[in-house]
Amino acid sequence: MFTFREARGSVDVAFTDRDGGVSRPPYQSLNLAAVTEDDPDAVTENLRRVMAAFAGAPDGPVARLHQVHGSRVVVVDDPRQVGPGAAGVDGLPEADGLVTTLPGVTLMVRVADCVPVLLADPAGPVAGALHVGRPGLVAGTVPAGLAALDRLGAADVVAWLGPHVCGRCYEVPAAMRRDVTDIVPEAWSVTSWDTPAVDVGAGVRAQLAAAGVRVVDASRCTLEDEGLYSHRRDGATSGRLAGLVRIRPERAGEGPA
Repeated sequence: MFTFREARGSVDVAFTDRDGGVSRPPYQSLNLAAVTEDDPDAVTENLRRVMAAFAGAPDGPVARLHQVHGSRVVVVDDPRQVGPGAAGVDGLPEADGLVTTLPGVTLMVRVADCVPVLLADPAGPVAGALHVGRPGLVAGTVPAGLAALDRLGAADVVAWLGPHVCGRCYEVPAAMRRDVTDIVPEAWSVTSWDTPAVDVGAGVRAQLAAAGVRVVDASRCTLEDEGLYSHRRDGATSGRLAGLVRIRPERAGEGPA
């Protein structure tokens, strides 16, 4: 169910894989996609299972997004903004980042090649989650997320990078690579078959390093690892992984009602 999981200070973080759910082929089995041809009831049950394992509450509050490859970051500051997770994007804010100081609320972003970035000041406590693809890297999702955390009082931020397509597998046209690396030079790459590529993960790490953020690299290549979902490999039949972060209620007071 989890490809990586850690508790640090007042926060829990995790990245899911594709095992332990109920989705049938070709989505088998822990598909968490909001927009999918998968059975919505299966996706909802998958999220319930993840929440039971991650937070000890299958119907615990989950803050999610309709991800749009931009740089907007939403502050989750009211328990009424969140509730039990379900399939679909109806009513979800269009954005690519979430930040909160609310204990007991799980922040979730979904990926299938893009970079899931979890952020926290474990002593704050402040937490955030970002969905960063190639367009978001250029648009500045990472700086926007860090700025939002700063406004909430974060002082010593740690970032966790989850599974994403690696720079040796993410082939793009040469002009597209130039457009990205004109903004984020560190994203320049070539594939293992010697064609132009973009390394979104390297670009994200560079942006975090420039801000003085410590990075825990929990990445694996989604395209190369069939235990993970990859849109590049599987196209429309790909499910979605999730990055999850929350402030534990027992370390920060009571969770939201």
